[in-house]
Amino acid sequence: MNAKNRCAWCKDDALYQKYHDEEWGVPVYDDDTLFEFLILETFQAGLSWITVLRKRENFRKAFDNFNYKKIATYNQVKIDSLLQNAGIIRNKLKIKATITNAQAFIKIQEEFGSFSSYIWGFVNGKPIKNNFKTLAEVPANTPLSDTISKDLKKRGFKFVGTTVVYAHMQATGMVNDHLTNCFRYNEV
Repeated sequence: MNAKNRCAWCKDDALYQKYHDEEWGVPVYDDDTLFEFLILETFQAGLSWITVLRKRENFRKAFDNFNYKKIATYNQVKIDSLLQNAGIIRNKLKIKATITNAQAFIKIQEEFGSFSSYIWGFVNGKPIKNNFKTLAEVPANTPLSDTISKDLKKRGFKFVGTTVVYAHMQATGMVNDHLTNCFRYNEV
């Protein structure tokens, strides 16, 4: 029995715990990983994160290892093949949004030098460390996620509502929302 005190959302699921222990809340500054999480969060919209997490490797294969330059050029033949792929979430709007988002991602890189520079600029390059004691205290969105969501939408991104953006901020360590009694709270 593992005696580590974790955030309650990862429950007793081994995959959830591994993700919680190794990735969630760790600051990510490389564009490839930021794009991967952006796409996974896009597909998560309206679903549970564990659903997406269980399909992550299938997404990786289906979307060319989240290669945004390649995804930006996907055509209707590729879209049709993705819609037939039972290993991923086959939502036509989300698949098309992934292509649109890859194109917008590249434009941000051109403007800011990297997507990382752009997105981390909203928090001056440093994670916001919250002090939540219970899951009930953790918000689904914040005024900052509202601002980022509006800016991403203005730049052409799809499926980037404030809740999706806040989940992205949590996943990529822009905010540390590990509960204060979680063993990862001070580690990230």
